[in-house]
Amino acid sequence: MTKRPTDGRMTVVEHLAELRTRLVVSIAAVAVGAVVSFIFADDIITWFLRFYEDATDGTRDAFIFTGPVDAFATRLKVATYGGIVLATPVWLWELWRFITPGLHPREKRYAVPFVICAVVLFVLGGVVALFTLEPALDFLLGVGGDSLQPLLTADKFISLVSLMIVAFGIAFEFPVVLSFLLFARVITTAQLRHARRWAVVGIFAFAAVITPSQDPYSLFLLAVPLVLFYEIVIVLGRVMKR
Repeated sequence: MTKRPTDGRMTVVEHLAELRTRLVVSIAAVAVGAVVSFIFADDIITWFLRFYEDATDGTRDAFIFTGPVDAFATRLKVATYGGIVLATPVWLWELWRFITPGLHPREKRYAVPFVICAVVLFVLGGVVALFTLEPALDFLLGVGGDSLQPLLTADKFISLVSLMIVAFGIAFEFPVVLSFLLFARVITTAQLRHARRWAVVGIFAFAAVITPSQDPYSLFLLAVPLVLFYEIVIVLGRVMKR
């Protein structure tokens, strides 16, 4: 690992070397998580199938695939997304460690709490995504009317569910990013209060773009928590006198 100067300053070459090290560790962690997810891919797919069955009242009890390599590609997709989720504590820690050289020593002591909060929020985002999945599927499968009957391929369904979990998990890092900017004095609580109306509009626009399913249930169940997080960060900023 790259040795850092005692004053926290690094040259461009040292920053690139540090970034390479962090990326290698993060990719290795994702690879390990992907192997574990690949081993349990059948159980994961079966678990996802339950949401599909609930949304269709049990009228559809299996996915299909239309190409000879689709089944294997689906397992690889499950492994990839699963690796990202399982390796969340590692790559968030490595991201934080890459950022910390630019912080003051008293700010660096918040590294562990920040990473713990980031992991918890990522998991919480994934859980919220799963809660929105059934109403989202009800809307998406029924919006075409009786003239259109759903017959989903495993690949597309797994992609939708996995992207929703990852998208919600990443979006729920929003308060961590705002809090970090407050700690680093990049923004102030007064600026957050002043930009509140525009922030709410931006949050709903962001939720509309990042939500893979594009249904209204997922949009609101993503945007509303982010607005609440925004207000919580403002309160936190006042407590910290930032």
